[in-house]
Amino acid sequence: MDQLPVFLDLRDRLVLLVGGGEVAARKAQLLLSAGARLRVVAPQLCSELRQLCERSGTELINARFEPAHLAAAMLAVAATDDPQVNQAVSAAGRAANVWVNAVDDASASSCYLPAIVDRSPVIIAVGTKGASPTLARRVRAQLESLLPHRLGKLALLAGRMRGLVRRALADQAQRRKFWDQFFDSALATSILAGAIEQEAADAEFSAELAAATAASVASAAAPAARGAVWLIGAGPGDPDLLTLRAQQLLQQCDVVLYDRLVPQAVLERVRRDAERVFVGKRPGEHRTTQARINELLQGYAARGLRVARLKGGDPLVFGRGGEEIAALVSAGVPVLVVPGVTAAFGAAAASAIPLTHRGLAQSVCFVTAMGEAAASLDWRALAAPLQTVVFYMGVSQLPRIVERLLQHGAPPARAAAVIERATQPGQRVVAGELQDIVARVTAAGVAAPALLMVGDVTRFAGLAAGTTAKPAAGSVYTTHTPES
Repeated sequence: MDQLPVFLDLRDRLVLLVGGGEVAARKAQLLLSAGARLRVVAPQLCSELRQLCERSGTELINARFEPAHLAAAMLAVAATDDPQVNQAVSAAGRAANVWVNAVDDASASSCYLPAIVDRSPVIIAVGTKGASPTLARRVRAQLESLLPHRLGKLALLAGRMRGLVRRALADQAQRRKFWDQFFDSALATSILAGAIEQEAADAEFSAELAAATAASVASAAAPAARGAVWLIGAGPGDPDLLTLRAQQLLQQCDVVLYDRLVPQAVLERVRRDAERVFVGKRPGEHRTTQARINELLQGYAARGLRVARLKGGDPLVFGRGGEEIAALVSAGVPVLVVPGVTAAFGAAAASAIPLTHRGLAQSVCFVTAMGEAAASLDWRALAAPLQTVVFYMGVSQLPRIVERLLQHGAPPARAAAVIERATQPGQRVVAGELQDIVARVTAAGVAAPALLMVGDVTRFAGLAAGTTAKPAAGSVYTTHTPES
């Protein structure tokens, strides 16, 4: 290790900032946010820095740097574009035993300001010893994408309760086990999701601590962490479209129940040692009923496991998520819903079809035309102009859907498109009109999963593929071929 990372408490401590430009202004903002008391030295100040200093009551010295300006400072930051000034600050700092950071000048620095991931009180610093600030910022961005936004709230609760835990559990091993269970618990997940208020979180924490204490007094094994179920939207297929929270929870789950629309690329984001249970339907195989899925979810949670129910698209859009929520709540199982990019949004984005467009569509309707429920749909409303209608799971029912739209007033020339394997490798868009879309889809050999979009906005599919605005006979576009 070339350097020792150290976090400085700068509250009410004097820090000298040399420089008056935009870089100095950014450093001033950072130092002030850490509670430092600033002294700024520069012949001239940019307007941003001057306003910042006036608002904060910062000491301003309109002059060139002199070693005397270091008096009483614990840290100095040289933020000038003049190497000679930076070296002068560095030399004066060494003589006065003051740490100096020279921005973008490693040779003049005795300390370095890192790229910061701020989830206060959780703070992560990324440094490269001044070798590449750009690389440090890129690493910071990657870390920020992995860490929950509310991680600080979890740390604050732990801080509030640390003394209580120490008094309740005298043995260090017991305390460590309790904290490990807590950070993996449904309560911790709810805090990270912003789904529980502080007062309720504190009360639930106290209840869990009381249970652990009772088990300790009785000399019994600590109870298993309370189980929970997470209904997670897997998105339309491209694993990079998973939400950050979905990726975080998939790395924490003990078991995952997934359906046919969840591709292998998404399953690879699941924790490696998690149990995988397929509960979908494949052609020629027995179908797992919804009642059986509910039983599995309740059973795994009753064993104290963290269960990810992974659904294609969004769990609450034609995903029977409502039924699973009702079953879990009735069984007293904590449940958290994590939204996903629903198939219609993913297909529209990947094929560059705007779901709404001025003069063409001023509303969007999502429909499933499967089973007996299709007969009860308002087909006249679905056939109306100036809208986009997206039919989920519509390929197998395509001839019947088109027939009913035509019967209820939709013109044969209304544009339509079928998007196969939206956002995934091999995605295809078959574009046409109601009068010929069935023939085109049949000729192209389109298979599920695929969506049917009806509306004049679907003519944009041809534009995105570099063709004419009106699809030609037999138009099949490959509009999205991401790396697998």
